[in-house]
Amino acid sequence: MMGEAVMTTRRQADGTTVVDVRGSLDVSTVGGLRTTFQDTLHTDRPRLMIVDLMFVTFMDSIGIALLVAGHESAREQGTRLVLRNPSEFVHRQLRITGLAALFGLPADAGTNSYRP
Repeated sequence: MMGEAVMTTRRQADGTTVVDVRGSLDVSTVGGLRTTFQDTLHTDRPRLMIVDLMFVTFMDSIGIALLVAGHESAREQGTRLVLRNPSEFVHRQLRITGLAALFGLPADAGTNSYRP
């Protein structure tokens, strides 16, 4: 059974865009996040885009690949993409794959905030 995901985007006063993701990031839901990333990067062109993953309950390799692709797309246009508040499951997946540092996450799960 595939999961569901809900994504909301908000722009802060300083121009930072925050994308909140809830639910699962898998083959059935990554299309919505891909569209959100593309629309935000090309329309808002933020200097910083924060993806909050506090309420992501599952993420498979498709979800990880999307985050990496989003990071690369953001970097190409001069936007810094960081992950904030990853759930324990997500943080473990990113540590296991060696990608935690790419997204500004600490190596341990005890501190889940990004480092500016």
